[in-house]
Amino acid sequence: MARFIRVDMSSRQVKSENVADKYLILGGRALTSQLVADEVPATCDPLGPFNKLVIAPGLLSGTSAPSSGRLSVGGKSPLTGGIKESNAGGITSQKLANLGIKAVILEGKPADKGWFLLKITPDGEELLPADDLVGKGTYEVTAICRERFGDKVGVITIGPAGEMLMHAAGVTNNDGDGNSSRYAGRGGLGAVMGSKGLKAIVVDSPKTFEAPVKDPERFKAAAKKFSQILLDNPTCGKGLPAYGTNVLMNIINEAGTLPTRNFKFGRFDKAAEVGGEKLAEVAKARGGKATHACHPGCVMRCSNVYPMPDGKVCAPVEYETAWAFGPNLEIGELDVIAKLNYICNDVGLDTIETGCTLGVLMEAGVIPFGDGQAAISALEEVAKGTPLGRIIGSGSANAGKVYGVTRVPAVKGQGIPAYDPRACKGNGVTYATTPMGADHTAGYAVTANILKVGGYVNPLEPAGQVELSRNLQVATAALDSTGLCLFVAFAVLDNPEGLPTIVEMINAQYGTSLTVDDVTALGQNVLKTERQFNQQAGFTSADDRLPEFFYNEELPPHNTKFDVKDEELDRVFNFQ
Repeated sequence: MARFIRVDMSSRQVKSENVADKYLILGGRALTSQLVADEVPATCDPLGPFNKLVIAPGLLSGTSAPSSGRLSVGGKSPLTGGIKESNAGGITSQKLANLGIKAVILEGKPADKGWFLLKITPDGEELLPADDLVGKGTYEVTAICRERFGDKVGVITIGPAGEMLMHAAGVTNNDGDGNSSRYAGRGGLGAVMGSKGLKAIVVDSPKTFEAPVKDPERFKAAAKKFSQILLDNPTCGKGLPAYGTNVLMNIINEAGTLPTRNFKFGRFDKAAEVGGEKLAEVAKARGGKATHACHPGCVMRCSNVYPMPDGKVCAPVEYETAWAFGPNLEIGELDVIAKLNYICNDVGLDTIETGCTLGVLMEAGVIPFGDGQAAISALEEVAKGTPLGRIIGSGSANAGKVYGVTRVPAVKGQGIPAYDPRACKGNGVTYATTPMGADHTAGYAVTANILKVGGYVNPLEPAGQVELSRNLQVATAALDSTGLCLFVAFAVLDNPEGLPTIVEMINAQYGTSLTVDDVTALGQNVLKTERQFNQQAGFTSADDRLPEFFYNEELPPHNTKFDVKDEELDRVFNFQ
């Protein structure tokens, strides 16, 4: 029987409750956003007692569906002030699903000091004191929990940044090797968890792929078919398994849309030194792994294991992180990037937001562009809670206000990721309009703009970008609800059997008779729910815009500006 685990941190009571019918065929983002919309006042303080943190596996998580172990974390974002779903890999989603848990809902706020750990096992749930874990980084906390509770447990935790309620703090969980690096990083949800006085959640389940399935044979056939669809796709079956997500570095650089020097240029002359091919070469030479699965059952294996010169291991260095600490800061050394990545993972900060913030500090002259050691020294201030550390942990928009910088790449307070919207205009539309704040995963128009997957829309022209972004935002909202990795979209967009096969897996698991149109409607409803929340929170069409400099400054080498008109941006959600 599917159930919610509701944790009231005010009374420190944990309850298991049946799932209402309206939530039964929701999972992942659809479930987190609906619960937040239903239970959280849109105008509440994100760090106050009325916000809630919702953690939910996807619809297909915990089954043998390939690459289906994604976890959604939702709440009202301290960074954007709007609704937020942040998505992570790792082993916890599958464990929760195998325990029959549709969602963990954290609510209330303790009246006194003290930190707790939530332990979830097949025998039940309980809150345990966790003051001894306070101040520790996520790697150490995860290691301690695995030693205490078993090396197969999933550990969801926050670092010191979350404890100190920094607005760029994320929520992490571990992969199968124990690396505490699979982040629901965006939007500051780690600060929400910290505001509840919860340091960690330990999930102990002996099962991984045994979530209930109504028609096992039908499901098995559909899952096998979908696995083959992924393996037959050039990106999912060859590119990502060979070089991981950082295979994009040289591709995006060649396309002239690689944000360099705080979005000043579209190409970086040292891109090849920090790209996927170079990373794979160095990782393997040091005994690491060029590719690695972030959760069991992933056939794409787009993660990696990068050993650093100091003996520590950063797993993984993803494309967006390599960009954020590399070209964005004009740093061309993988070891420096990995060190910055590791510090963020340990202290509990979103790497994209932190990279954007360091770019703003460099723009302000606080740190020189290209100075990797200065960037490392600045980032080490976060764990100490110094004024500079707190500025860095508060995100790019806040740093811009502190230092009087106007060239801040952020929408709705959230830093823009690794594709310049002036030379990848479909992504620009997504950044401007998604309810999530600037987020490449919300509608990944790089597919058609740059990679020519699912068709082609000229990335340098405004024509067709609104339709492209709209369709991808709808599809992504639905995909984020299934627990499937975003990257299955490459195969789904290229193979007409992809989406029907996903629908077949859902129907076989739940005994439903959904159609492809129903899944499209699901995605539309998720976006409607999220936009309504944001509107109630005070958002208007003025918030669906890029920063001014993208409209006014040309981006070399194509010398383009963002020129999708405001009235076009206001048409993105015209299905409502």
